[in-house]
Amino acid sequence: MLLAFTLAAAPCLPAFAMGGGDGGGGSGGSGGGSGGSGGGSGGKGDNSVKKCKKGEVRDKHDKKCIKVSYGILPDEDLYQNGAALAQAGEYDWALTVLAAIRNQNDPRVLNYTGYSLRKSGHLDEAIGKYRKALAINPNFVLAREYLGEGYAAAGRVDLAKAELIEIASRCGTTCEEYQELAEHIEVAPRF
Repeated sequence: MLLAFTLAAAPCLPAFAMGGGDGGGGSGGSGGGSGGSGGGSGGKGDNSVKKCKKGEVRDKHDKKCIKVSYGILPDEDLYQNGAALAQAGEYDWALTVLAAIRNQNDPRVLNYTGYSLRKSGHLDEAIGKYRKALAINPNFVLAREYLGEGYAAAGRVDLAKAELIEIASRCGTTCEEYQELAEHIEVAPRF
C-alpha cells in the first residue's frame, strides 16, 4: 500500500525521498494496517512537479506545499508522508510529520515514530514507542520486527529472539518480518 502511495504521491516528497528505504516490510497484522514496504519508484521523480521543502508536505487536494503543523492534513495523509520519509532516511523530518498527527495512539504512527527514533540514535525512546504500539495491537508484526531490531542493536539478543518467536507464531518463518529480524539477530553484537 505504501508503495502505491509513494508512487502516487511522489510529487509531495522531495527527490531524495523517492525510492526504497531501509526497513520496510509487510503488513501490520490484524487490525494494524499496512506497515509499509521498502519499495518506491527506484528512479528520479518527475522534475516538472514542484517539490516541497524540508518541513513541508504537499496537500494532495490543493497540490500546494504547506508547512507541517498539528492537524494540518488528515491523519492518514500525514502518516503516509511520515512513513515514506522515515523509509527514505529522513528521520527528523519524519518525526516532525508524524508528531503532527492527531491520533498519536495509532500503532502505525507509534511504529514509524519508533523507527525514526531508533535510526536517529534514540534507542530507549524507540523501544517505548514499539512497546506502546504492541500493547494496542499485539499482532502488529512489523512493530515486533523493529522492536527486535532495537533489542539486537542494544546487544539484547535474548529479547530479539523472543520477538522472533512472536513473529513466527503470527506469520510463520517465511514472512519478511521474520526474515529481516533473523538477519539482524545473526549480526547483532553480543555483550
